[in-house]
Amino acid sequence: MTQHLSLNAKQLTAVPSRRFINQALQDDKALQATFIGQERAREALSFGLGIKAQGYNLYVMGEHATGRYTLVHEYIAKLVDKIATPEEWCYVNNFEEERAPVILRLKPGESKSLHNDIESLIDELMDTFPAAYDNPGYQRKKAAINREFEQRYDKAIDEVEQFAQSKNVALYETDGSISFSPIVNGKPLTDEDFAKLDDQQRQQHYQLIDTLEDRLSEALIELPKWKRHSSEQLRKLKRDTAEQGIKPLLKNLEHKHANDLAILKFLRQMKPHLIDTIVEILAGDQKDDKQDEYDKREVLEEQYLPNILVSHALDDGAPVVYEPNPTHQNLFGKIEYTNVQGSMYTSYRMIRSGALHKANGGYLLLDADKMIDQPYVWDSLKLALKFGELKMELPQLDVGMVNSMTLNPQQVPLNVKVVLLGSRDLYYLLQDYDEEFDELFRVLVDFDHEIPLNKKSLYDFVGRVRHHIISLGLNGISNKAMYRLVEYSLRLAEHQQNLSARFSDIIELMNEAHFFCVKELADTLDVGHIETALQAKTIRTGRVSQALLEDIKQGQILIATDGTSVGQVNGLTVLEVGDSVFGTPARITSTVYAGANGVVDIEREVELGQPIHSKGVMLLTGYLGHKYAQYFPLTLSANIALEQSYGHIDGDSASLGELVALISALTDIPVRQDLAITGSINQYGEVQSVGGVNEKIEGFFTLCQHRGLSGSQGVIIPHSNQINLMLSSQVIHAVQQQQFHIYTAATVDDALALLTEKEAGKLSSRGRYPKGSVNYAAVNRLYNIANIVNGADDD
Repeated sequence: MTQHLSLNAKQLTAVPSRRFINQALQDDKALQATFIGQERAREALSFGLGIKAQGYNLYVMGEHATGRYTLVHEYIAKLVDKIATPEEWCYVNNFEEERAPVILRLKPGESKSLHNDIESLIDELMDTFPAAYDNPGYQRKKAAINREFEQRYDKAIDEVEQFAQSKNVALYETDGSISFSPIVNGKPLTDEDFAKLDDQQRQQHYQLIDTLEDRLSEALIELPKWKRHSSEQLRKLKRDTAEQGIKPLLKNLEHKHANDLAILKFLRQMKPHLIDTIVEILAGDQKDDKQDEYDKREVLEEQYLPNILVSHALDDGAPVVYEPNPTHQNLFGKIEYTNVQGSMYTSYRMIRSGALHKANGGYLLLDADKMIDQPYVWDSLKLALKFGELKMELPQLDVGMVNSMTLNPQQVPLNVKVVLLGSRDLYYLLQDYDEEFDELFRVLVDFDHEIPLNKKSLYDFVGRVRHHIISLGLNGISNKAMYRLVEYSLRLAEHQQNLSARFSDIIELMNEAHFFCVKELADTLDVGHIETALQAKTIRTGRVSQALLEDIKQGQILIATDGTSVGQVNGLTVLEVGDSVFGTPARITSTVYAGANGVVDIEREVELGQPIHSKGVMLLTGYLGHKYAQYFPLTLSANIALEQSYGHIDGDSASLGELVALISALTDIPVRQDLAITGSINQYGEVQSVGGVNEKIEGFFTLCQHRGLSGSQGVIIPHSNQINLMLSSQVIHAVQQQQFHIYTAATVDDALALLTEKEAGKLSSRGRYPKGSVNYAAVNRLYNIANIVNGADDD
């Protein structure tokens, strides 16, 4: 009666083409494969990377480990060689306004050349000065200027001295001070002699000395003017000497960089400032020690060495930069500070580049989910892309972290293609809440999580596996091992016609199998190594699943695998703990009695049932009314529970089992306990597909295998889930030996027929179900309950 619902062993797994796999293993062209499938994403990438219009940045959408980063890099690598190497950027001192450093745009390779040239210039300056000031010509000119001042001074003093001597007064000059002393009898008076003079004589001498001092003051009234004139001449001499010294040095630099106007402008602006610096720090007359020389060199470097932000080799092509930690500083650069005598100090030399500087003229890859969590980054990135300028701002200044000195560097013109790698949720969130998002990221690159199993994708899959095998240092991989990896990928996708796009999981398995391969001193990866790796992982991550199975074995969790029972069905659940996913049976029970409370979901009442699970239970009432209560009111009281469940339950995959348990309780017809069931239903009784079907089947099979396979045990799954079957070899072997069975149900009636071993019953043209059928019993019981309840109401 239900034999047509049973699946044979060939329907329980996919059968990939061994011929294609063997061909790909022999063909070295397969090694060139860098990616598997994703045609939609490939076309979108090709368009997005090729178009040059503003706003056509890319958002690469898909799950992690689906090869997003690999495919983007593959496509960009093809374009990089065709795009010219972009300009280099470096900051130089703004000699007019030091807080606003100037940006230089240079050709590839020029920034390091300029840096080396300025370093050489500083070396030559250190060699030239102060040696140039020891030159005899300079010393003669300096002596002449000093002599001119001294001659003027001496002439003024001589005139005063002659006048003093005519008045019998001697003039003394000691340590830069001038004094007078009267002469009596040809000898200057001492203090003792002067004290012996009478008052009139002393008064005469006082008046005379006052007169002489006045005359001295008049003679030296222009002394400051002479000194200024002398100092100006000395400064001019120093500047002229410095200019003469640096003129040939700068001329050579200007000649070398004659084709670059930006560098010429910088050198010409630097010249007067450099002369002042030389006069200030390198024109010293005293000999300097090594430390002073080092300090002077550091001053010159801090003033004149260019700060290279980005440099490229001539043949680099367009830069491709991936920033794994997209903080504001890592993206937009930063200005560093140092502590000088207790205050914060910075300069153009302390500006550091960010990922946007390095990617300018090329491509920048970012993790969108990480970037959106960083403060200020998203808004700053939008501004930079919108206006095509990279402004180095300090976001902390807006929240009170003001430094003693800040810089306002000149903005850098920005020409970059940004590729965001992000989740689906974030993409739709940005679309909904940020109007500028669509203007700036016009190209969506959508990655599938599954890849159709065809000749090309299978060929590329084998090529990628072989490529990784070579990278592991192995000689090769056996045909059976390759076939097992394809099966594993199909199992990950839970589909007989689709490979999983998460190739990283395949790489993970190969790495673990490689460990066991090396352990056996083998140089070829075989299927045994893969099976050992899978088994080892199951043991490592299987503590929870093993504990649950032990509880069932010991009777702590009540699950029957033989006999029949009323209102009791074995449902199937999937648990996910970390990276371990496993199926386990769960008992579903139902009770029915006269009343008008309807179908009560106990899980929902105690707030353990999540919305989707509650929806599945509420659909039962719709089914009962549609199926049985067309000519009388649907009146009953029923409770449904997932027994020994103490955590939150979600999903509607138990709704088919719950309905069978409910109908069994309603009709008092027992159901088989050697069968477990999973499936979702709609109000018309059609069975819908569910997830985790492989794990659910294997979970019940493991329990039955432990208790001993009776030959009648099995699992009922939705008919539409047949294509998702990728079962283990143990289950397939048991089905082949008729020890275990997999049934598919397209309708609730199919499931009822399998579990009750009775005819479900089809509605006749007269609107009645056949006597003895399950549906006939259900209608009668509901009609009787309706009469009981309504009759009680009438009374």
